[in-house]
Amino acid sequence: MTRHVLVTGANRGIGRSIAAAFVEAGYTVSSIHRSGELPAGVHGAIADITDTAAVNAAFDALEAEHGRVEILVANAGITKDGLLMRMSDEDFETVLDVNLAGTFRCVRRATNSMLRQRFGRIILVGSVVGLMGNPGQVNYSASKSALVGMARSITREVGGRGITANVIAPGFITTDMTDELPEDTKKQYEASIPAKRFGAADEVAAAAVYLASDAAGYVSGAVLPVDGGLGMGH
Repeated sequence: MTRHVLVTGANRGIGRSIAAAFVEAGYTVSSIHRSGELPAGVHGAIADITDTAAVNAAFDALEAEHGRVEILVANAGITKDGLLMRMSDEDFETVLDVNLAGTFRCVRRATNSMLRQRFGRIILVGSVVGLMGNPGQVNYSASKSALVGMARSITREVGGRGITANVIAPGFITTDMTDELPEDTKKQYEASIPAKRFGAADEVAAAAVYLASDAAGYVSGAVLPVDGGLGMGH
């Protein structure tokens, strides 16, 4: 039986590319998402990851049909950008509840399945911004930085049970979100990236497929940058 991968937020952007890459690699792939269409071959359950009961129910339904989740890619996230002095409590708390606490809810439930089978791959999708910071993203960068501590604590806690936990830190990746940036802004960003280009979502997906593989069984508590060299040293 092929391994069951669950990718949160596989309806768009990087999550969509990651889910499609796992389908192509022959995995059984499912997703917890809030709306939208999923890639071909991906099984879905609608749930809001800020709701513990909804997360648990979605896992239960997907596992009843496809077997225990063995690989979790916690990708779902949001932004509510704004300068520090103007950022509301709500904008700060909402981003942390989705990006950090939502990830925790999914990891906690997935780990329950992984411990029973003494195998698991936990892959958290962070951001270069979580390592080097970015103006106007105090909430987002804080939520993504915290995923590093989460992965490393998970590694120390359950690493002896055949479970790994790692973070992928993408840089500027071509998605619907970056497509909306003004051309001048894009050029400024590209100039700051050693590779002189934005990354492709399938380059992030390739990193996820690697970290899920048997070849990465001794890689845990790591941060894998996919950023064209933007964040090196951080």
